[in-house]
Amino acid sequence: MKNSNSFKVAVISLLLFLSTNIYASKFVLSDDGLIDQRAVEKIEQIGLESQNKLGVNIYIYAKKSLGLDENISTKDKIKYIKEYESNITNGLAKPYVLLTMYVEDTHVNLIMSSQLETVLNKNEVLNDYVVPLLASKDKNSLFAKASASMLNGYAAIADIIAESKNIKLESSIGSSGKVAGTIWKVFMYTLVIVGILLYTFAILKRKK
Repeated sequence: MKNSNSFKVAVISLLLFLSTNIYASKFVLSDDGLIDQRAVEKIEQIGLESQNKLGVNIYIYAKKSLGLDENISTKDKIKYIKEYESNITNGLAKPYVLLTMYVEDTHVNLIMSSQLETVLNKNEVLNDYVVPLLASKDKNSLFAKASASMLNGYAAIADIIAESKNIKLESSIGSSGKVAGTIWKVFMYTLVIVGILLYTFAILKRKK
């Protein structure tokens, strides 16, 4: 049964990968209609320069949902996604970096070949450049936030690798991505602190 499930995951992953790549760009393997065409074009520009100057292939794979059962356990969910992504990375040219996002499954990930494990910090990239924009509570649509977070994360990956090689990318979007993430964090921390102060003030006032 276990082998049967693994085979099923492999087949589904391959079919989805092929179907979403018919019209996909070189570095955006799948966007499921989540990423604005202008963002895709910028990603292509950064991707080509990174490939030529850094010798690294940076990819994005984004989907609205993997079709997982809503009652699936966290353990099974992670196992499924790990196998799913393994089938994608098996076909990528090394060295590679793969930034993934599954919106309805509330999951983002960063996978890289062994050559880049000492260069990129997975948690730093996701927490500083991807998650803040994707999870922000504002009036922007999911489409806008998905586009911004993927471009932001993608550009950061390229810049970090370029910096490690003392190379400047002409297509770089600079430090604006990190600034956006920092502003979001400060805003959220401010809301928490203000909330605590207001709660404390209310308690003290009630005691008086």
